[in-house]
Amino acid sequence: MPQLCWYFQLHQPYRLRDLSIFDLGSEPSYFGQVERDANREVFQKVAQKSYIPMLSLLYRLTQAVPEFVFAISGSGVFLEQAAEFAPEVIAWLKKLTTTGQMEWLSETYHHSLASLYSPAEFQRQVAAHAQKLDELFQVRPTVFRNTELVYSNDVAQLVAELGYQGMLTEAVDRYLNGQPKTTVYQDVSGQLKLLLKHAQLSDDIAFRFSERSWQWYPLTVDRYLEWLEVYPESEVINLFMDFETFGEHQWESTGIFDFFEKLIRRFVERDWNSYKTPSQLFASAKLGSLPTYNVPQPISWADVDRDLTAWVDNAFQRDCLRLVYELEPAILASRDAQLINDWRRLQTSDHFYYMCTKWSADGDVHAYFSPYESPYEAYRRFSIVLADVKRRLSLVT
Repeated sequence: MPQLCWYFQLHQPYRLRDLSIFDLGSEPSYFGQVERDANREVFQKVAQKSYIPMLSLLYRLTQAVPEFVFAISGSGVFLEQAAEFAPEVIAWLKKLTTTGQMEWLSETYHHSLASLYSPAEFQRQVAAHAQKLDELFQVRPTVFRNTELVYSNDVAQLVAELGYQGMLTEAVDRYLNGQPKTTVYQDVSGQLKLLLKHAQLSDDIAFRFSERSWQWYPLTVDRYLEWLEVYPESEVINLFMDFETFGEHQWESTGIFDFFEKLIRRFVERDWNSYKTPSQLFASAKLGSLPTYNVPQPISWADVDRDLTAWVDNAFQRDCLRLVYELEPAILASRDAQLINDWRRLQTSDHFYYMCTKWSADGDVHAYFSPYESPYEAYRRFSIVLADVKRRLSLVT
């Protein structure tokens, strides 16, 4: 069997309030609500169903299986909400950090697409996230993961310039040119090491586990181990997925927690099997001797095509992204801390994801994750808030 590298992503956006044009000028909170705070409700619900039970399971497994190691990242907006709405989540993350078996990864604080629109803002958000991790957990990650695993040759250059030894991204067949996804790569400049997600094996757990129409339902640990055994010991399987896979996307009643626990325990029953963190894999890989992953156009881990269309497929999305980043010089020059913070929260990629008008299988996934009744409602809410941000900006410049 191969080496296994587990990575889990923790993120929750700040959802927008249902404001009307008549609210413009009243300077309301765009994200929090006094009577019924949807952000608090959602976070606390998911904390009880997913975050707390899975974090506690991960801790038990670190104690029971010393060989078990894994990586995790949490956006800054996730960590903010955890501290405010469910402090127990932060407590569990601190406990796991002290085990030495969990590796923290860096990312953009606001889970943004700044790497595609503003290198300077990207650097600021990465620095803010690193500061947050140091403040909460006293860690300084050496490995990076971009929002939604967005990656390109240009993005790799930005990340390398920040001093990271490597980053995670998606394995996309059209850029692999027949090369395997089960090895460590380097970027085209030879400055950055890369790990590529094994989409099929990751999504068998993250998306297909409870799908009754799937030919392998119900997925058993024995069957999954058989799939892993196809790969030799020298290869690495990167299993990357949203943390909410456990308990939220796949409910406890599906058996997902029991499946995961048994899989972790049984995988290392054979002496040649091993778990690795990204930094451990990068430490044994030498730049210059690695295969190159040449990605001239941005990719991501979203949707069937693994491209950017989840966020930039229609005019709504493209216009909103353009308008948000056009405000950058004036927003920063205002030195208005609240205005800058609101502007950065508007950069969170989820807002544009909710505006997606794709249909078929991709559209079903977008609809599942969206808190709004339609992409047009997502656009309406965002547009009203953006108009009010512009009004406030005009008053301070």
